[in-house]
Order: sequence, then C-alpha cells, then structure tokens
Amino acid sequence: MSDYPTHDARLRDTQDAFNSVAADYDGVRGNNALIQDMRSEMWRWLDRTFAPGSRLLDLGCGTGLDAARMARLGHRITALDWSAEMVRRTAARAAREQLSARLQTLALGAHELEQLPDAAGFDGAYSNLGPLNCVPDLAAMSRECARLLRPRGVLLFTVIGRICPWELAHYLRRRRWARATVRYARGFVPVGMNGHTIWTRYYTPHEFYRAFREQFALMYVRGLCVFAPPPYLTWVRERHLAWHLRLWRLDRAVCGWPLLRQMGDHFLIAMRKR
Repeated sequence: MSDYPTHDARLRDTQDAFNSVAADYDGVRGNNALIQDMRSEMWRWLDRTFAPGSRLLDLGCGTGLDAARMARLGHRITALDWSAEMVRRTAARAAREQLSARLQTLALGAHELEQLPDAAGFDGAYSNLGPLNCVPDLAAMSRECARLLRPRGVLLFTVIGRICPWELAHYLRRRRWARATVRYARGFVPVGMNGHTIWTRYYTPHEFYRAFREQFALMYVRGLCVFAPPPYLTWVRERHLAWHLRLWRLDRAVCGWPLLRQMGDHFLIAMRKR
C-alpha cells in the first residue's frame, strides 16, 4: 500500500505511544493483576535460567519492574527501552531503591544494539511481555545479541503469539470479526493505545525462532496464558479467582507440551548461543 507507514514512521509511532503512558504504566494499564501473574511466571523461568550474579540485558525494560527485581537478586542489569520516558521511570526506580550500582539504563531500542560496545560480555538477555513484537528486523537483532553475549549465553523472551484461544473466542462471541483475526496478519499491524498507535507483528514460536536459528539453538518453548485468561480479561480473575488459579496451574503443568506450546496470549522461548 502506498500510504503504509515507513519503517521509521512506525518506530516513531510506537515510541510516542509508550512515552504517552509511561507515567501510569505501573498501574492497571500496564501492570494489572493478570499482567502480574504473567510477570511472576517469567520471573520463575528467569530464576531457573540465569545463575546468580549474571550480567544481563533487559530488552524493552518498560518502567523497570523486571530489571529492579533482577538487580535486587544480585544480577547486573543493563536495561534498554525505545521509550525515553520509560527509561526515566526505570532510572528513577533504580535510584529510589538504591540499585543504581547494579542497574544501568539506556534510551536505546532493541533494534539499536549495534550501539553497544563489542566488549559487553553479557551472560544473557531477556525481554518480557512483547517488546520484541515491535522490532522491525529480528534477524539483525539476533546477530547483535550473538555479538554481545558470551559463549553459551542465553536469550529468554516472552513474545505475543498468533494463536490465542481466549482472544479468538472473546471477539468471535461479540462478532468483531476483524479484531478476532488481527493476530493472523503477516506483517505489522496498528494497535491502538492511549490515542496513539503501536505497530505490532505477531508470531508463532517457529516464525520467531527462524530469525535466530543461525546464531542460537532452541532450548525450549512454552505457551503462556493458553488456559489462563489474557491480561485484558480481568473479570475472569475478579469473579472466579479459584478457577483462575486452577487455570494457571494447568498452564504451568502442560503448556510445554507439543501443540499447546504453540498457543497462548504469549509464548516463552529460550535459546542458547551456538
């Protein structure tokens, strides 16, 4: 399409959107109870994956909730985000919690890793809750991650997936056909937030890993929020807490199985440097 935004315009739109919500992103917009459940699940896998005292990149750090938590545990974190306002919130959190010695912040997108020096020597990198869905060239990012990580360094990401049974059922029930199928678009699609636009691309685990397979070997993939509801269906948790907790237990028990690991509001993927 001739009026389709350019690569740079899409990045600016996304940056403006996240700058606009940074001040209240720790609240219900970016950290409601369901998002906290998803964040806790990521933390569980971060703790399984990275040894104490690791040097890690946080790609798309947002307001720094993950970065601060990892720094409190003794990891050395370099937290990056394309939104300068989000980075300011992370830096302020680090200062407030007296973590600045272990938590460095940079206003840098995951698509700009070439600006980091070769001698960085990170043990790994993580990204939580979908920032990498906005990266225009994952293959280029993969090469930069390989350059920055030590031998056998690990990437651990949660990525917004294509196949979300809850979302499909939710929007089909309301006869919102276009919204029900938005995840199946092959390119970047506009997603509204706070009167702005986030340009997002959805992936299956196979599609996502394809960009990384030359530099990284796949360790594992898990579906995230296959049975548990996605973050915008807060009424499920509010009205049916016991069932919500059961659904999360089911997610943890079986969403690493074939087929189920291809589904979910997000998927969790781990890769080791070849």
